[in-house]
Amino acid sequence: MPREYTPGVVAVPTTPAARPTGPDPLGPAPLSATGATAADLARTALQQAGELLAPPAPVRLGDVVPAPEHVAPDATADFVLSEDAAVRVGPDPGARAVAAQLAALLRPATGYPLPVAETAETASDGPLVLTLSGAPAVDSPSPAPEPTGSLGDEGYRLDVTRTAVRLTAVTPAGLLHGVQTLRQLFPAAVESPTPVAERWVVPGGTIVDRPRYAYRGAMLDVARHFFGVPDVLRVIDHLARYKVNHLHLHLTDDQGWRIAVDSWPRLATVGGATGVGGGPGGHYSRDDYRRIVAYAAARHVTVVPEIDLPGHTNAALTAYGELAPDGITPAPYTGTEVGFSYVDPASERTYDFVADVLGEIAALTPGPFLHIGGDEAFKVPAAAYAGFVERVQRIVSGLGKTLVGWHQIAPAAHAPGRVLQWWGTTGDDPVTADAVRRGARLVLSPGNHAYLDMKYAPDTPIGHDWAGLVDVHRAYDWDPGTHLADVPAEAVLGVEAPLWTESVTSRAEIEFMLFPRLPAIAELGWSPHATHDWADFRERLAGHGTRWDTAGIVFHRSPEIPWPTASTAPTGIPTPRLTAEGRKEGPPVNA
Repeated sequence: MPREYTPGVVAVPTTPAARPTGPDPLGPAPLSATGATAADLARTALQQAGELLAPPAPVRLGDVVPAPEHVAPDATADFVLSEDAAVRVGPDPGARAVAAQLAALLRPATGYPLPVAETAETASDGPLVLTLSGAPAVDSPSPAPEPTGSLGDEGYRLDVTRTAVRLTAVTPAGLLHGVQTLRQLFPAAVESPTPVAERWVVPGGTIVDRPRYAYRGAMLDVARHFFGVPDVLRVIDHLARYKVNHLHLHLTDDQGWRIAVDSWPRLATVGGATGVGGGPGGHYSRDDYRRIVAYAAARHVTVVPEIDLPGHTNAALTAYGELAPDGITPAPYTGTEVGFSYVDPASERTYDFVADVLGEIAALTPGPFLHIGGDEAFKVPAAAYAGFVERVQRIVSGLGKTLVGWHQIAPAAHAPGRVLQWWGTTGDDPVTADAVRRGARLVLSPGNHAYLDMKYAPDTPIGHDWAGLVDVHRAYDWDPGTHLADVPAEAVLGVEAPLWTESVTSRAEIEFMLFPRLPAIAELGWSPHATHDWADFRERLAGHGTRWDTAGIVFHRSPEIPWPTASTAPTGIPTPRLTAEGRKEGPPVNA
């Protein structure tokens, strides 16, 4: 198992730094007409002069990824965080949780105590204020017109003045998205895990922001290679950083079954014992899974569990051979081929299995989605496949969940609310377009743009190239609203970036494949299409390299991006040679 990852636990001072004692160097003075001493007035004058002479904020208000909907900078309104600052928030528990997260993000690098203090919901005094409000985005003195209408469930408004930073949202999720924007507006040193001597300045102005799509996801395949709970928690933090709000966990495949099921215990203990290349495998207990779900929910990320059916099931068949079409238990599989295994679609025992497994997973998953896979069942006859999918759709509906499946389930009869995840490589798919006409919605994951297991370049040490090479520009250079022919924009629920792990074996390699492409997909899912501009994006993204270095995040230093030259981070990851079966030889990669 990897070293335990304990996010948000840092040593911080509990009181402000000690101040000089003894006589005031400015000396005593009589009170002014306002009650202030001459020393008070002198200190105020010095502070104001220092602010006028201070350099501008090192980050511009628009240097945010994903790009906000509306940005109105004010060069005269930069805010400087002081060591005696507090985070003020109303009594709502969800808002208080976000305020605590903001304080936890800022404490390590600043060394400031940043206590969280409850205030009246309508109060606005204090340097850092978070407010829940049902009010729409209203007018303010800014050079460009603001968006009209409600901020919605995930939108937020950020106002930065010389005296305060105020975040307003309708929901705690919106507040957290605003916190992530504020995080990016502090100097990059804010990502340091230890205190840094820095002028903690935020550029002045107003941001009004809300997402383009409700579903913005990333997928982690834990079946080919197993990743422990700490690794998954770190991935969740990466998603929240860029306002990605769904984590799709590919929990089962031919090489391993990764979730405990009480009614079918050998699925985990036997089916979960292997991985690609003959590794030790592993699985999540029910408590492990609950921990992942709770951690994600606290960051307003919804977990989407996938139980891949009827194909990709060799691991399940090694545990329960009775589910195989011939009733024979197969040997464990540690290679990377696909399409050879499936559960018997003609057996009632198969549907007992499906109902039990999905029922237990649904009970552990508060989110609305259950993903049933459905791809690459090459050996199942078309009629039997359609019948299987239609029956499983009814099982999922009976559990009160929304069914998601790879786009191969499109020919099956429509079930209300179902979502197809499309991973094709061309923009023309009449079968999927027909499913949309019958009521399906789509999550788009085009393999040649959004698959994060594709190599960046021919010499990328890990990954595949069956869908082509996917550099950062290619990951960014498509529009979900118009990508698929004969599919109206309103049928697109959102986007998702899958990371399959046949060749990915460590946390460092996960991060190397995620960054810097994950922020590109995140921007397509969040930002208005009008902001879509590669030249602007690459400049904004470049500043994040320093942040990732400071945070200890491994990333591919893509030559497409003008990274700051001062960084001394390595340009890639050391990757041992692969054997024919996918096992890695040589020392492990650590981060």
